[in-house]
Amino acid sequence: MEHLKRIKRELAYKGTLINIYKDTILIDNNREANYDFIEHHGASAINPSDKDGYIIMVRQYRNAIDDYTLEIPAGSLNAGEDNMTCAIRECEEETGYKPLKAEHLIDVHTTVAFCNEMIKIYYSDDIVPSMQNLDDGEFINVERHSLDDLISMIYSGKITDAKTVAGLLALKHKLFYK
Repeated sequence: MEHLKRIKRELAYKGTLINIYKDTILIDNNREANYDFIEHHGASAINPSDKDGYIIMVRQYRNAIDDYTLEIPAGSLNAGEDNMTCAIRECEEETGYKPLKAEHLIDVHTTVAFCNEMIKIYYSDDIVPSMQNLDDGEFINVERHSLDDLISMIYSGKITDAKTVAGLLALKHKLFYK
């Protein structure tokens, strides 16, 4: 059943991480509707676990929700970068811990209603202390939490970030069914 067809896409804004378009969609071959579309070039995230089994998390301010969030380390792909390399790089930059290896867990489209962002999420239990290297304008506090405490924070509404929720629940499932 194909009732919708994109017939036009116009660039409204070109950014460094995203591009915003106005799409015109033909519905049932007889009427048009406009949609906003945000194009994202991909991202990666990782659940890094230290030798004691604690997950290394980042707490940072997020302007879009005007609040601080507790998240797994993540970031956008650099040009030509593969997802696993991105996850390892972002973990080291944001937390000061470098994963020596990583394993793929899950892929998540974050907001399918208006954005194509895909985040590939990884897991590492082989991390070594390194050095935090934050981007300009980035202020991150690093925290260690047990996976069970983090899962409780999801269900109590203290963690609401989609990639973090998906990544932690996927990790819990993986470890439970190991």
